[in-house]
Amino acid sequence: MTELMDVIIVGAGPTGLACGIEAVRAGLKTLIVEKGCLVNSLFTYPANMTFFTSRELLEIGELPLPSTNVKPTRAEALEYYRRVADYFHLPIHYQERVNRIRRSPLGRNPGAAPEFEIETETSDGAKHTHLARTAIIATGYYDLPNYLGIPGEDLPKVSHYAREGHEYFGRKVAVIGGANSAAVTSLDLYRHGAEVTLVNRGRELSRHIKYWIRPDLENRIKANAIRAYWESRVTEITHDSISIQTEAGQTVRLENDFVFALTGYHPDVDLLRGAGIQVHPESYRPALNPETLESNVPGLYVAGVVVSGLQTNEIFIENGRFHGKLIIADIKRKICR
Repeated sequence: MTELMDVIIVGAGPTGLACGIEAVRAGLKTLIVEKGCLVNSLFTYPANMTFFTSRELLEIGELPLPSTNVKPTRAEALEYYRRVADYFHLPIHYQERVNRIRRSPLGRNPGAAPEFEIETETSDGAKHTHLARTAIIATGYYDLPNYLGIPGEDLPKVSHYAREGHEYFGRKVAVIGGANSAAVTSLDLYRHGAEVTLVNRGRELSRHIKYWIRPDLENRIKANAIRAYWESRVTEITHDSISIQTEAGQTVRLENDFVFALTGYHPDVDLLRGAGIQVHPESYRPALNPETLESNVPGLYVAGVVVSGLQTNEIFIENGRFHGKLIIADIKRKICR
């Protein structure tokens, strides 16, 4: 018979891990379910990325993050969160996607905290159902890309996530987007010997690009080391080319080996709505109690960046890491009363 957990946490990012730490400390039967690897979103960041924030603001569980610099690198962060998961013996199922969360019709304790069925599927296609008194959705937003909706976007040569530049030495690569990921990826590709073309809908690079990255990229563009198309969009991708519609309405066809479509991401609102959580149709903000982060569904909580819907500049690791304390304190009150 499936064991009834006190809490199941969906997502093993920094916020999900912070929730798991507090749950384990509280003595709750806990399970974390992650569709990818540990801190999967951070793993898909550009390989040479440096965080904008300082190391102490990324720390969870009061464990220090060792870094040779004030601002840690992606590699240092990945090592740190591995150490955190190991130190607290966090029970995590990897490569297990949550497809559905629903109130269980088989509640065993009338009047007690509600029970949930968490339906999942592993990478090998096996399906499972986990039971929990409470659940926390901490899925972030970086795992669901904003698709372009153009012919050829499904080709193997297209990626919505950055990869290490070495693989693209001597190749013609297009980067679509004008925010931080596109900037970092363009520079990394250029420095690894790729022929880089940047395509951006805007008139200029995003103002939110890290202050030490933006001028570097602007100088490469001015020197024609990286070709840029402004107020332009890619309209078609083929096996050996891309088509760009420029600001003047012209169509330019370029030889191309690979495309990075770094056009942003969005939260998994389908999972939220499927669980019964009310989601604002425009902002994608879930209905919740700001003091406990409990949603309109009793016993079902939301944590991390998904709390802010599309306003992803409101919640970061720096403040999302505190959500675990709020949520687990409320869960303890529910379970122990």
